[in-house]
Amino acid sequence: MPYAGDGDAFLMERFYKRWCRASDLVKYDVVIKESELFVMTSVDLRDKAFSALSKYRKDIEEYIRLNPEFLDALGPIEVDKEAPEIVKEMVCNSGRVNVGPMASVAGAIAEYVGNNLLKYCSEVIIENGGDIFMASGKERVIAIYAGKSIFSGKLGIRMVPGMMPAGVCTSSGTVGHSLSFGKADAVVVVSKSAIFADAAATYFANLVKSEKDIGGVIEKSKEFEEIMGIVVIKGDKMGVWG
Repeated sequence: MPYAGDGDAFLMERFYKRWCRASDLVKYDVVIKESELFVMTSVDLRDKAFSALSKYRKDIEEYIRLNPEFLDALGPIEVDKEAPEIVKEMVCNSGRVNVGPMASVAGAIAEYVGNNLLKYCSEVIIENGGDIFMASGKERVIAIYAGKSIFSGKLGIRMVPGMMPAGVCTSSGTVGHSLSFGKADAVVVVSKSAIFADAAATYFANLVKSEKDIGGVIEKSKEFEEIMGIVVIKGDKMGVWG
């Protein structure tokens, strides 16, 4: 059941790992089926990360088995009162921006695994298909990959300790294979919630059909108090707020 990630603007051959310069952190992959997490922590926690990933995948898979509509819904849905917390948060956050719950799955897994690892160390960065959960006591910079856009690899989002824990999530209509109804090269959303950031990135990327849509998307993003910042890239045009 494919749901590794939505943030294809980082996904191509996962080459962005070569851009990682966090020399103070231990780096490792944690992989279960379609989920491939790139994890950076101050100590090696790969066993705990694997266990956490396994748990949250099972929570989602079992809910989908009992509620198949959860997998394919493209808009807000109801959720069972007895659903796992990760499922409830996916439904709640995706509903805020009118997309289906699976639009937030990569951010949800990154955030839930990340919060689990924060019990054991204070520095945690998890990337899941281009969607990032990060908690750090020092300034970090995240590079933006936007396919063939002239801005690709030339921009970064500076994250300072007071902004974290946070999610930095990316969606694209021109890079990778994830479902998008837009043509943005990259829409990057920063939020205290990686779950919301993932869903919102999908929503805003869907709205970008041409460079002319960038301004409207930036203005629309200001309606959501959860958003700390947004970058919208299409070709040689870019909009930034936050």
